[in-house]
Amino acid sequence: MRALAEARYDCCMTFDATALAIDAPAETTRIVEALRAQVLGRLKRRGVVVGLSGGIDSSVCVALALRAFGPEKVAVIAMPERDSADESLTLAELVSGALGVSLIVEPIAPALEALGCYRRQLDAIREVFPEYGEGWRCKVVLPSVLDSERLNVSRLVVESPAGERFEARMTAHAYLGLIAATNLKQRVRKLVEYTHADRLNLAVVGTPNRLEYDQGFFVKQGDGAADVKPIAHLYKTQVYALAEYLGVPEEVRRRPPTTDTFSLPQGQDEFYFALPYASMDVCLYALNHRIPPSEVAMALGLTDEQVARVFRDIERKRVATRYLHEPPLLVEAVRETFGGDVGR
Repeated sequence: MRALAEARYDCCMTFDATALAIDAPAETTRIVEALRAQVLGRLKRRGVVVGLSGGIDSSVCVALALRAFGPEKVAVIAMPERDSADESLTLAELVSGALGVSLIVEPIAPALEALGCYRRQLDAIREVFPEYGEGWRCKVVLPSVLDSERLNVSRLVVESPAGERFEARMTAHAYLGLIAATNLKQRVRKLVEYTHADRLNLAVVGTPNRLEYDQGFFVKQGDGAADVKPIAHLYKTQVYALAEYLGVPEEVRRRPPTTDTFSLPQGQDEFYFALPYASMDVCLYALNHRIPPSEVAMALGLTDEQVARVFRDIERKRVATRYLHEPPLLVEAVRETFGGDVGR
Protein backbone atom coordinates (compact mmCIF):
# COMPACT_ATOMS: atom_id res chain seq x y z
CA MET A 1 0.00 0.00 0.00
CA ARG A 2 2.86 2.41 0.88
CA ALA A 3 4.52 1.78 -2.51
CA LEU A 4 1.24 2.45 -4.32
CA ALA A 5 0.74 5.74 -2.50
CA GLU A 6 4.34 6.86 -3.05
CA ALA A 7 4.13 6.05 -6.74
CA ARG A 8 0.91 8.04 -7.00
CA TYR A 9 2.60 11.07 -5.44
CA ASP A 10 5.75 10.76 -7.58
CA CYS A 11 3.77 10.82 -10.80
CA CYS A 12 1.70 13.87 -9.85
CA MET A 13 2.62 17.45 -10.63
CA THR A 14 1.26 18.61 -7.28
CA PHE A 15 0.46 16.85 -4.04
CA ASP A 16 -3.17 16.29 -3.01
CA ALA A 17 -5.30 13.95 -0.92
CA THR A 18 -5.47 11.31 -3.68
CA ALA A 19 -2.07 10.14 -2.41
CA LEU A 20 -4.05 8.46 0.37
CA ALA A 21 -6.19 6.39 -2.00
CA ILE A 22 -6.04 2.62 -1.46
CA ASP A 23 -7.21 -0.55 -3.16
CA ALA A 24 -9.89 -1.46 -0.61
CA PRO A 25 -10.43 -5.10 -1.71
CA ALA A 26 -6.69 -5.83 -1.74
CA GLU A 27 -6.14 -4.12 1.61
CA THR A 28 -9.05 -6.01 3.14
CA THR A 29 -7.54 -9.30 1.99
CA ARG A 30 -4.15 -8.35 3.42
CA ILE A 31 -5.59 -7.43 6.83
CA VAL A 32 -7.82 -10.50 7.01
CA GLU A 33 -4.87 -12.79 6.24
CA ALA A 34 -2.72 -11.02 8.84
CA LEU A 35 -5.46 -11.35 11.47
CA ARG A 36 -5.78 -15.08 10.87
CA ALA A 37 -2.03 -15.59 11.08
CA GLN A 38 -1.69 -13.47 14.22
CA VAL A 39 -4.71 -14.70 16.16
CA LEU A 40 -4.86 -18.36 15.16
CA GLY A 41 -1.14 -18.85 14.67
CA ARG A 42 0.92 -16.69 16.98
CA LEU A 43 -1.61 -16.02 19.74
CA LYS A 44 -3.34 -19.42 19.59
CA ARG A 45 -6.79 -17.93 20.11
CA ARG A 46 -9.95 -19.03 18.32
CA GLY A 47 -11.19 -15.57 17.34
CA VAL A 48 -11.48 -12.01 18.64
CA VAL A 49 -13.36 -9.57 20.87
CA VAL A 50 -14.14 -6.10 19.50
CA GLY A 51 -15.53 -3.21 21.51
CA LEU A 52 -18.05 -1.45 19.26
CA SER A 53 -18.67 2.24 19.95
CA GLY A 54 -20.78 2.94 16.88
CA GLY A 55 -17.88 4.88 15.37
CA ILE A 56 -16.12 4.25 12.08
CA ASP A 57 -12.93 2.62 13.40
CA SER A 58 -14.55 0.01 15.63
CA SER A 59 -17.17 -0.71 12.95
CA VAL A 60 -14.48 -1.41 10.37
CA CYS A 61 -12.63 -3.62 12.85
CA VAL A 62 -15.81 -5.63 13.42
CA ALA A 63 -16.30 -6.05 9.68
CA LEU A 64 -12.69 -7.18 9.19
CA ALA A 65 -12.93 -9.58 12.12
CA LEU A 66 -16.07 -11.16 10.70
CA ARG A 67 -14.35 -11.71 7.36
CA ALA A 68 -11.40 -13.29 9.13
CA PHE A 69 -13.20 -15.56 11.60
CA GLY A 70 -16.97 -15.57 11.01
CA PRO A 71 -19.69 -14.46 13.47
CA GLU A 72 -19.36 -17.53 15.73
CA LYS A 73 -15.79 -16.55 16.65
CA VAL A 74 -16.26 -12.79 17.05
CA ALA A 75 -17.65 -11.26 20.25
CA VAL A 76 -18.88 -7.69 19.71
CA ILE A 77 -19.49 -5.61 22.83
CA ALA A 78 -21.11 -2.20 23.32
CA MET A 79 -20.27 -0.56 26.65
CA PRO A 80 -22.38 2.58 27.15
CA GLU A 81 -22.04 4.81 30.20
CA ARG A 82 -23.70 7.92 31.58
CA ASP A 83 -22.01 10.39 29.22
CA SER A 84 -22.26 8.30 26.05
CA ALA A 85 -24.12 10.00 23.20
CA ASP A 86 -27.69 8.76 22.77
CA GLU A 87 -26.97 7.57 19.23
CA SER A 88 -23.85 5.54 20.09
CA LEU A 89 -25.70 2.42 21.19
CA THR A 90 -28.23 2.85 18.39
CA LEU A 91 -25.43 2.94 15.83
CA ALA A 92 -23.69 -0.04 17.42
CA GLU A 93 -26.93 -2.01 17.11
CA LEU A 94 -27.28 -0.85 13.51
CA VAL A 95 -23.74 -1.97 12.65
CA SER A 96 -24.03 -5.37 14.31
CA GLY A 97 -27.35 -5.98 12.58
CA ALA A 98 -26.06 -4.91 9.18
CA LEU A 99 -22.95 -7.08 9.51
CA GLY A 100 -24.81 -10.09 10.88
CA VAL A 101 -23.32 -10.52 14.35
CA SER A 102 -24.86 -10.52 17.82
CA LEU A 103 -24.20 -7.53 20.06
CA ILE A 104 -23.41 -7.93 23.75
CA VAL A 105 -24.40 -4.83 25.73
CA GLU A 106 -22.47 -4.25 28.94
CA PRO A 107 -23.39 -0.92 30.62
CA ILE A 108 -20.36 0.28 32.57
CA ALA A 109 -21.89 3.22 34.49
CA PRO A 110 -22.34 1.18 37.72
CA ALA A 111 -18.67 0.17 37.68
CA LEU A 112 -17.58 3.75 36.99
CA GLU A 113 -19.79 5.01 39.79
CA ALA A 114 -18.27 2.49 42.20
CA LEU A 115 -14.73 3.49 41.17
CA GLY A 116 -15.50 7.15 41.72
CA CYS A 117 -15.18 8.22 38.09
CA TYR A 118 -18.06 10.68 38.10
CA ARG A 119 -17.29 12.01 41.58
CA ARG A 120 -13.66 12.59 40.65
CA GLN A 121 -14.70 14.34 37.44
CA LEU A 122 -17.06 16.59 39.40
CA ASP A 123 -14.38 17.48 41.95
CA ALA A 124 -11.95 18.47 39.18
CA ILE A 125 -14.53 20.54 37.29
CA ARG A 126 -15.55 22.40 40.44
CA GLU A 127 -11.97 23.58 40.88
CA VAL A 128 -12.63 25.74 37.81
CA PHE A 129 -16.42 26.23 37.97
CA PRO A 130 -17.63 25.81 41.59
CA GLU A 131 -21.27 26.16 40.50
CA TYR A 132 -21.10 23.07 38.25
CA GLY A 133 -23.70 20.52 39.30
CA GLU A 134 -26.80 18.56 38.37
CA GLY A 135 -27.92 19.16 34.78
CA TRP A 136 -24.64 20.78 33.71
CA ARG A 137 -22.51 19.36 30.88
CA CYS A 138 -18.86 19.73 29.94
CA LYS A 139 -16.05 19.05 27.49
CA VAL A 140 -12.32 19.82 27.18
CA VAL A 141 -10.98 21.74 24.17
CA LEU A 142 -7.68 23.02 22.76
CA PRO A 143 -7.09 26.32 20.93
CA SER A 144 -6.69 26.18 17.15
CA VAL A 145 -3.16 25.71 15.88
CA LEU A 146 -4.09 27.66 12.74
CA ASP A 147 -4.54 30.95 14.56
CA SER A 148 -1.19 31.04 16.34
CA GLU A 149 1.68 28.93 17.61
CA ARG A 150 -0.52 27.55 20.35
CA LEU A 151 0.48 26.01 23.62
CA ASN A 152 -1.31 22.71 24.15
CA VAL A 153 -3.11 24.06 27.20
CA SER A 154 -6.59 22.64 27.58
CA ARG A 155 -9.64 24.73 28.38
CA LEU A 156 -12.79 23.54 30.06
CA VAL A 157 -16.15 24.33 28.47
CA VAL A 158 -19.27 23.93 30.60
CA GLU A 159 -22.94 24.42 29.82
CA SER A 160 -25.58 25.23 32.42
CA PRO A 161 -29.05 23.66 32.43
CA ALA A 162 -30.27 26.95 30.91
CA GLY A 163 -27.93 26.53 27.95
CA GLU A 164 -25.37 29.18 28.95
CA ARG A 165 -21.79 28.29 28.05
CA PHE A 166 -18.66 29.29 29.94
CA GLU A 167 -15.02 28.56 29.15
CA ALA A 168 -11.87 28.85 31.25
CA ARG A 169 -8.28 27.66 31.24
CA MET A 170 -7.75 24.70 33.54
CA THR A 171 -5.08 24.51 36.21
CA ALA A 172 -2.69 21.59 35.89
CA HIS A 173 -4.21 19.99 39.00
CA ALA A 174 -7.75 20.25 37.67
CA TYR A 175 -6.78 19.02 34.21
CA LEU A 176 -4.86 16.00 35.47
CA GLY A 177 -7.66 15.11 37.86
CA LEU A 178 -10.33 15.35 35.18
CA ILE A 179 -8.38 13.35 32.60
CA ALA A 180 -7.38 10.68 35.13
CA ALA A 181 -11.00 10.23 36.16
CA THR A 182 -12.22 10.20 32.56
CA ASN A 183 -9.60 7.63 31.53
CA LEU A 184 -11.32 5.18 33.86
CA LYS A 185 -13.96 4.84 31.14
CA GLN A 186 -11.50 3.44 28.60
CA ARG A 187 -9.82 1.23 31.18
CA VAL A 188 -13.08 -0.29 32.41
CA ARG A 189 -14.13 -1.00 28.82
CA LYS A 190 -10.89 -2.85 28.21
CA LEU A 191 -11.36 -4.81 31.44
CA VAL A 192 -14.75 -5.96 30.14
CA GLU A 193 -13.27 -6.91 26.75
CA TYR A 194 -10.53 -9.02 28.34
CA THR A 195 -13.06 -10.69 30.62
CA HIS A 196 -14.97 -11.91 27.57
CA ALA A 197 -11.71 -12.77 25.82
CA ASP A 198 -10.68 -15.01 28.73
CA ARG A 199 -14.14 -16.57 28.89
CA LEU A 200 -14.24 -17.42 25.18
CA ASN A 201 -10.52 -17.97 24.42
CA LEU A 202 -10.41 -14.92 22.15
CA ALA A 203 -7.88 -12.18 21.42
CA VAL A 204 -8.73 -8.52 21.96
CA VAL A 205 -8.80 -6.13 19.01
CA GLY A 206 -7.57 -2.57 19.37
CA THR A 207 -9.24 -0.08 17.05
CA PRO A 208 -6.90 2.95 16.65
CA ASN A 209 -6.23 4.21 13.15
CA ARG A 210 -2.82 5.54 12.12
CA LEU A 211 -3.56 9.12 13.12
CA GLU A 212 -4.57 8.08 16.63
CA TYR A 213 -1.77 5.55 17.01
CA ASP A 214 0.92 7.94 15.76
CA GLN A 215 -0.27 10.88 17.86
CA GLY A 216 -0.90 8.97 21.09
CA PHE A 217 -4.64 9.51 21.05
CA PHE A 218 -5.39 6.58 23.33
CA VAL A 219 -5.31 5.66 27.01
CA LYS A 220 -2.50 3.41 28.20
CA GLN A 221 -4.00 0.15 29.46
CA GLY A 222 -7.32 1.49 28.22
CA ASP A 223 -8.20 1.65 24.53
CA GLY A 224 -4.44 1.39 23.88
CA ALA A 225 -4.39 -2.17 25.28
CA ALA A 226 -4.98 -4.96 22.77
CA ASP A 227 -3.56 -8.15 21.31
CA VAL A 228 -3.92 -7.04 17.68
CA LYS A 229 -4.43 -3.60 16.08
CA PRO A 230 -5.50 -4.29 12.50
CA ILE A 231 -6.00 -0.70 11.27
CA ALA A 232 -3.14 1.10 13.06
CA HIS A 233 -1.30 1.44 9.74
CA LEU A 234 -4.27 3.06 7.98
CA TYR A 235 -4.92 6.79 7.82
CA LYS A 236 -8.44 7.74 8.87
CA THR A 237 -9.35 8.57 5.27
CA GLN A 238 -8.37 5.03 4.31
CA VAL A 239 -10.50 3.60 7.11
CA TYR A 240 -13.49 5.37 5.58
CA ALA A 241 -12.64 3.82 2.20
CA LEU A 242 -12.59 0.36 3.78
CA ALA A 243 -15.86 1.09 5.59
CA GLU A 244 -17.66 1.73 2.32
CA TYR A 245 -16.22 -1.41 0.73
CA LEU A 246 -17.05 -3.56 3.80
CA GLY A 247 -20.68 -2.43 3.97
CA VAL A 248 -20.54 -0.36 7.14
CA PRO A 249 -23.89 1.52 7.26
CA GLU A 250 -23.93 5.00 5.79
CA GLU A 251 -25.22 6.46 9.07
CA VAL A 252 -21.88 5.54 10.65
CA ARG A 253 -19.81 6.66 7.66
CA ARG A 254 -21.34 10.14 7.62
CA ARG A 255 -21.13 10.71 11.39
CA PRO A 256 -18.26 13.11 12.31
CA PRO A 257 -15.63 11.46 14.54
CA THR A 258 -16.28 12.19 18.22
CA THR A 259 -14.59 11.34 21.50
CA ASP A 260 -17.94 10.21 23.02
CA THR A 261 -16.32 10.73 26.42
CA PHE A 262 -17.63 13.98 27.88
CA SER A 263 -21.24 14.99 28.37
CA LEU A 264 -21.12 17.79 25.77
CA PRO A 265 -20.74 16.72 22.12
CA GLN A 266 -17.08 16.98 21.16
CA GLY A 267 -15.16 16.50 17.92
CA GLN A 268 -11.75 14.85 18.03
CA ASP A 269 -10.20 17.96 16.46
CA GLU A 270 -11.56 20.06 19.36
CA PHE A 271 -10.07 17.80 21.98
CA TYR A 272 -6.76 16.72 20.51
CA PHE A 273 -5.94 17.12 16.83
CA ALA A 274 -4.93 20.34 15.10
CA LEU A 275 -7.35 19.92 12.17
CA PRO A 276 -10.34 17.78 11.11
CA TYR A 277 -9.27 14.22 10.31
CA ALA A 278 -9.16 14.55 6.49
CA SER A 279 -6.77 17.50 6.66
CA MET A 280 -4.77 15.90 9.49
CA ASP A 281 -4.33 12.79 7.36
CA VAL A 282 -2.91 14.87 4.53
CA CYS A 283 -0.51 16.66 6.88
CA LEU A 284 0.62 13.47 8.60
CA TYR A 285 1.16 11.72 5.26
CA ALA A 286 3.07 14.71 3.93
CA LEU A 287 5.31 14.93 6.99
CA ASN A 288 5.99 11.19 6.83
CA HIS A 289 6.95 11.48 3.15
CA ARG A 290 8.96 14.72 3.42
CA ILE A 291 6.54 16.71 1.28
CA PRO A 292 7.16 20.44 1.85
CA PRO A 293 4.55 22.59 3.63
CA SER A 294 4.10 24.74 0.51
CA GLU A 295 2.65 21.80 -1.45
CA VAL A 296 0.42 20.76 1.44
CA ALA A 297 -0.79 24.34 1.84
CA MET A 298 -1.90 24.41 -1.78
CA ALA A 299 -3.78 21.13 -1.36
CA LEU A 300 -5.60 22.23 1.82
CA GLY A 301 -6.10 25.93 1.19
CA LEU A 302 -3.90 26.91 4.14
CA THR A 303 -0.82 29.07 4.39
CA ASP A 304 2.69 27.62 4.44
CA GLU A 305 3.08 28.78 8.05
CA GLN A 306 -0.17 27.13 9.15
CA VAL A 307 0.96 23.80 7.70
CA ALA A 308 4.37 24.22 9.34
CA ARG A 309 2.58 24.73 12.68
CA VAL A 310 0.63 21.51 12.16
CA PHE A 311 3.89 19.67 11.36
CA ARG A 312 5.43 20.99 14.60
CA ASP A 313 2.32 20.00 16.54
CA ILE A 314 2.55 16.45 15.18
CA GLU A 315 6.20 16.17 16.19
CA ARG A 316 5.52 17.55 19.67
CA LYS A 317 2.70 15.08 20.27
CA ARG A 318 4.98 12.22 19.18
CA VAL A 319 7.51 13.26 21.80
CA ALA A 320 4.95 13.91 24.54
CA THR A 321 3.15 10.58 24.07
CA ARG A 322 6.13 8.33 23.39
CA TYR A 323 5.78 6.75 26.83
CA LEU A 324 2.35 5.40 25.83
CA HIS A 325 4.05 3.04 23.38
CA GLU A 326 6.68 1.86 25.85
CA PRO A 327 6.45 -1.71 27.18
CA PRO A 328 7.17 -2.20 30.89
CA LEU A 329 10.80 -1.31 31.54
CA LEU A 330 12.96 -3.96 33.20
CA VAL A 331 16.19 -3.55 35.14
CA GLU A 332 17.53 -6.60 33.36
CA ALA A 333 16.17 -8.56 30.40
CA VAL A 334 14.59 -11.90 31.26
CA ARG A 335 15.69 -13.66 28.11
CA GLU A 336 14.03 -16.98 28.91
CA THR A 337 10.61 -15.45 28.29
CA PHE A 338 9.12 -14.75 24.88
CA GLY A 339 10.20 -11.24 23.99
CA GLY A 340 12.27 -11.11 27.16
CA ASP A 341 14.80 -8.71 25.70
CA VAL A 342 12.13 -6.00 25.36
CA GLY A 343 11.71 -3.27 27.94
CA ARG A 344 15.25 -2.69 29.13
